Amino acid sequence: MAAFSLNSLPVPPSKHQKAAECSHVDGGLKPIVVTGNPPTFVSAPGRRIVAVGDLHGDLAQTRCALELAGVLSSDGQDLWIGGETILVQLGDILDRGEDEIAILSLLRSLNIQAKSDGGAVFQVNGNHETMNVEGDFRFVDPRAFDECIDFLEYLNEHEGNWKDAFVGWINVCERWKENRRMSQNYWNRWNLMKRQKGIIARSTLLRPGGPLACELAHHAVVLKVDDWIFCHGGLLPHHVVYGIERMNKEVSHWMQGFSEDDNYSLEIPFIATRGYDSVVWNRLYSRDCVDRKYQSWQISSIVEETLQAIGAKGMVVGHTPQYNGVNCRYNQRIWCIDIGMSSGVLNSRPEICVLFIFGIMYGKTWA
Repeated sequence: MAAFSLNSLPVPPSKHQKAAECSHVDGGLKPIVVTGNPPTFVSAPGRRIVAVGDLHGDLAQTRCALELAGVLSSDGQDLWIGGETILVQLGDILDRGEDEIAILSLLRSLNIQAKSDGGAVFQVNGNHETMNVEGDFRFVDPRAFDECIDFLEYLNEHEGNWKDAFVGWINVCERWKENRRMSQNYWNRWNLMKRQKGIIARSTLLRPGGPLACELAHHAVVLKVDDWIFCHGGLLPHHVVYGIERMNKEVSHWMQGFSEDDNYSLEIPFIATRGYDSVVWNRLYSRDCVDRKYQSWQISSIVEETLQAIGAKGMVVGHTPQYNGVNCRYNQRIWCIDIGMSSGVLNSRPEICVLFIFGIMYGKTWA
């Protein structure tokens, strides 16, 4: 399997269909097979796989990245045009931007559309998702609290019908935002009652067992698609020994608020979500050389041990902004794809990572 990055013009989907021809069965690709709840192992033979890094609440940049990936229409209709493509988003949709729920809604809508075309959209949770479920709101954009208030009101209008409200939010969020901005009270940033209302709304949505936390619980912290591992921070050998399906289940159960009465513990899953070497916080593979306490050969050895243990050829990670854009390291085993595209981070030009089966590469890298 080959990989490369794009950072400008979208690639026409037709260029990628050639790579999958030998995986066609009776005129179509073999079906996608997903194992685990949340999804942990995905078999998607012959498909183009596109990975997108941290989005941090920037809807405009998200749309640019998805259009660049060739999976989102550019006519403003938010239509899936990726056919049988697999899209993987690497977490950190929350914090630092104002359109978090809108982005989550867009990805859910695209997944519904993709499935009807033989494709799929997968997400993995990052450290900012787990922080918010913990109630850590330090990095929340003030306007994101406003979105939480608006969305709860919109949900009430739907009489609590979560799926309709959540999937439909992407279609109405701009109107709600504009109505809010037209309000007399919107410009009073020091309105303490409004601030408190925003915190309550966010807590209602994201506390363990809250509706948005339960939505996030549908997503893994580690995902294996064919021969590739996708995770926010980085997978280490002791994570594999612990079991990636076990970690995914524990994080999902915690987000859903399962109690000991449900035969699960509400304790935060430490190995996946806490500590410098947890799956969502690990920066071993993505830090610059000057920040590392290990030599490159030592990290390469850890990478090889991890991939061999999980039966993978490579790993795609986000979490740490790459000032020089998407890049690969350690004998092309690690791809670092967080380029800080959100206006709340570096406001970098969107880039994506495209993976192909059979070692065949179609397309170009545009400057």
